[in-house]
Amino acid sequence: MSKPQLYALDFDGVICDSALETSITGWKAARQHYWPKMPEHIPAELIEQFKFVRPALETGYEAILIVRLLFEGVDPQTLLDNFSHRIESLIRRDQIDTDKLKQRFGSIRDQWIADDLDNWLTMNPLFPGIQTKLSTINSENCFIITTKQERFVEQILSANQISIPREQIFGLERNVSKQQVLRQLQDERPSHPIVFLEDRLPTLINVMNDHDLKEVQLLLADWGYNTEHDKKSIKKLAIPSINLIEFQSL
Repeated sequence: MSKPQLYALDFDGVICDSALETSITGWKAARQHYWPKMPEHIPAELIEQFKFVRPALETGYEAILIVRLLFEGVDPQTLLDNFSHRIESLIRRDQIDTDKLKQRFGSIRDQWIADDLDNWLTMNPLFPGIQTKLSTINSENCFIITTKQERFVEQILSANQISIPREQIFGLERNVSKQQVLRQLQDERPSHPIVFLEDRLPTLINVMNDHDLKEVQLLLADWGYNTEHDKKSIKKLAIPSINLIEFQSL
């Protein structure tokens, strides 16, 4: 008898649409800690630009730098196309300590949660149908693999009545790659087929190129933070792309 498949799911861009909250947190941190002459509230058009650039972001603190570059007038497409160069140039120009960036981004988010948890949760909605889908999966077979801090994942899941054991949420604090987590799952649950659903094409390519993970089924979540170029590129690789409706029946 075949064993049930394991769902290994990214969080931001697969389960949770956190782009709005991330842009606001980044703006608050940018204004409070680095560039106090920025307006108090992030302009609506800049939020839309941030969402466009969001596929390039890997960890939350980069939002501080993204919103600053957009505020300075950098074209969103230019930023998306030259992300690492633009980010590194800003860090050098303004002599920014990246460890402090991470700490300050987290502290701003913590303060928002402490001041108005309901508002913070509202800014982190689940994608349509995700709550229903996750409620049908045996929690023992569902794993979250994310660069987000685990406590934030737990708060959002709990607010949406989704119960996944804490030890099955692999977040930023673990300091391990997604490939390492997938290898661990293979070792701990042999003979269970693994489905890895991720919205970032570079992450999927890294897993695809890992010989130890050849048996993992890879899927690109096309509703997440990926670009049209990503969607075209995926067709040249042996990695299927699925939409939200298809995920419901997975």
